[in-house]
Amino acid sequence: MKSYTPKEIVTELDRFVVGQEKAKRSVAIALRNRWRRRQADENIRNEIMPNNIIMIGPTGVGKTEIARRLASLAQAPFIKVEATKFTEIGYVGRDVESIIRDLTYMAVDMVEKEHEELVKQRAEELADVRLLDLLFPVENSGKMDTEERERISKTRERLRDMYIDGKFNDRYVEIETAVRKPGIAGISILGPMDEAMGGDMMENPGEFLNEAMSSLLGGKKNKKRKVKVPEARNILIEEESQKLVDRNKVIEEAIDRVQQHGIVFIDEIDKIAMNNDTRGADVSRQGVQRDLLPIVEGSTVKTRYGFIKTDHILFIASGAFHASKPSDLIPELQGRFPIRVELDSLSTEDFVKILSHPQNALIKQYQALMKSEGVELVFENNAIREIAKKATEVNDKTENIGARRLHTIMTQILDDIMFNAPNGEKKIVISAKQVRDSLDAIVTDDDLSRYIL
Repeated sequence: MKSYTPKEIVTELDRFVVGQEKAKRSVAIALRNRWRRRQADENIRNEIMPNNIIMIGPTGVGKTEIARRLASLAQAPFIKVEATKFTEIGYVGRDVESIIRDLTYMAVDMVEKEHEELVKQRAEELADVRLLDLLFPVENSGKMDTEERERISKTRERLRDMYIDGKFNDRYVEIETAVRKPGIAGISILGPMDEAMGGDMMENPGEFLNEAMSSLLGGKKNKKRKVKVPEARNILIEEESQKLVDRNKVIEEAIDRVQQHGIVFIDEIDKIAMNNDTRGADVSRQGVQRDLLPIVEGSTVKTRYGFIKTDHILFIASGAFHASKPSDLIPELQGRFPIRVELDSLSTEDFVKILSHPQNALIKQYQALMKSEGVELVFENNAIREIAKKATEVNDKTENIGARRLHTIMTQILDDIMFNAPNGEKKIVISAKQVRDSLDAIVTDDDLSRYIL
């Protein structure tokens, strides 16, 4: 796994996130500290705990984007959850331990794909041999003389060359594929009994029951199918890859990656904070905090792949904290998030940069969409600034949803253009006047702004 210096991390984040320098610095240091811990002496390595972070700021300023890009840089198992989706133990809903289980399943899939990629070339070779045997079966060569064997070998080489050139792509072959037996009420069986027993029984009883029945009924069975050669090749490559990959090594590596490199992003943590006005059923929010505390503090969670220690998983929480503040969280949970970063509200200048500068800038996205229709979409500089001004104006007048406002405004401006493509013009230039003509009537009407923009 590649290790980036904090400056390199910030540089990479700058490609996608505008502004928010303090937040970028904090997450860059937190990510680099994970690499530093792995280089530390074994005597102290396990004592070095991650510095979990709370990002505070209004919606649409880049909190989620920072966390998502950070996970991509780290090549680490990453999961984003919303705090409001969880309930305390004893209530109907998801328990907080499911966060770690989901993170583990994600890590297993990630590592499995990496291992399959490593053996892909060998899997392709084995699949090609099997396909050639299906296309041109060779009888038992035990009774053949040397001359006949050589003749068959040369013929097979010519057929192989034709196969590689795609000459047989329209042919059908019959192959056996593994299918799962149906469960109760037609629900598919999801896996073997030993995997079902890994802590999911209470959360997904239907899945557990299906897996138990799968074990009793014999699990998978084979079914013969007739498919074209390209599809058959893909199926056989997948089968050969699974045979070549050591499943135990995959699980072992995935567990280590979760424990040492896993990142959990908890959004809307402010929604489970309690202030003085919290009454009634909302008091259960404190129960979610108390259930979350041992996971963040460091505990052991049972999953279908084994036990996961959460001591060194990095937790990044975020929230707008409009109606509450971080100090409304229970003191123990506050202590587990020692780094607090406040993100700035976005200005008109920030909107101008967001529209055009990042690698995934909104204007670049729309230009790519229209290019597929053979239409060149050009935005004049003053048009981009006008869009940014309108976004700022609407955010000030109605609810401030940050950069997400730009999506709504861009859709409104390009509505006719996108509807009429590809039958319209091949080059379209968007000017400031066109932006004003599209938006002024809506922006000046408070009711329309609230419901349309």
